[in-house]
Amino acid sequence: MVKNIIGKIDFAEFLRGKKATFMLSLSNTQTVNIAGLTQAGIPGKIHLTPTLDSEFLCTGELRSLGEIATTPSGVPTPALITRAVHLLKPYSNIELLDLGLEVSPKVDYFKTHTFGISPSKSIALDAKIDALDIFQKGLAFGQTYECQDDYIILGESVPSGTTTARATCEALDYDCKEFFSSSFKNSPTTIRDETVKNALYHVRSDDDIFAKLGRVSDNMQIFNAGFILGLNNKIKVVLAGGTQMASVLLIVNSILRTMGGEFDTSNLALCTTKWIKEDDKSDIKTLIELLDFKIDAFYVDFDFSLSTHPALKLYDEGEAKEGVGAGGALMYGLLNGLSKADITKQVESFLG
Repeated sequence: MVKNIIGKIDFAEFLRGKKATFMLSLSNTQTVNIAGLTQAGIPGKIHLTPTLDSEFLCTGELRSLGEIATTPSGVPTPALITRAVHLLKPYSNIELLDLGLEVSPKVDYFKTHTFGISPSKSIALDAKIDALDIFQKGLAFGQTYECQDDYIILGESVPSGTTTARATCEALDYDCKEFFSSSFKNSPTTIRDETVKNALYHVRSDDDIFAKLGRVSDNMQIFNAGFILGLNNKIKVVLAGGTQMASVLLIVNSILRTMGGEFDTSNLALCTTKWIKEDDKSDIKTLIELLDFKIDAFYVDFDFSLSTHPALKLYDEGEAKEGVGAGGALMYGLLNGLSKADITKQVESFLG
């Protein structure tokens, strides 16, 4: 049930039965305050989404709110999928990366890495990120991080992150306007186009790569680009996400173009959901094909066709598609013997 987007299946097959550290990148950007841009959370409280996602993943509780976060259309967070896999086939470790949260998750015992990073401003007004500093923090973290497991599953929870990802890649001169997904079934094209246009207005002709990233990107993308380069192929990493993680790779690609040097990607892959792979309003395969280096990318052939729960059926109808490392979590579960029915039943149990 793990299928190719690009490359070979060997990487995924090698991970069958292996143990993983699940690492969740969390950050806030004030871009979420643009009305109608995202539905990744509760209106008026979208800044809490990464906090709640991490609390639920770690503890099964929503300590900063008290209820499962759903979109206005009623879609529950993909954290339910990631948590369900963990209960059935636990990740060896769960670690959190606080890359600029307004509200810290209320969890004990789970390792939370902090880096003194503040939430970023809206890209429509200039995100005002010290991108070089955040990149260097990611690079240093990768150089010093020692994984105790066979591989890392690296997920993210960043509301409005697909919009900042698109702005990032356009600022880096990739022809990619139509390739980014949305938390909506029908992407808010007009609002997103206007937001990206306003973001790119702040980019100056003499800006270097980090100046551009500082104006139009988000902390998660910049940090993880540094983290990947800092790891330098010493441990296998599955980028668990869709077009936002593709954007991380394109940042890496642009940095390598600028600074030179080779990049061994034999220990790096991307895995996303069927909902992203089959989304006719985005194109993750074409995004990956913009890279100068080769990478294996996969999707998990999982849906909620076995469920009758109306909230879960919305996933199959195109509302919400990825997040909280859902694709990588599903791959981990299936490679460790779980079935579609197992995961579906566990997710349903969270919704009553």
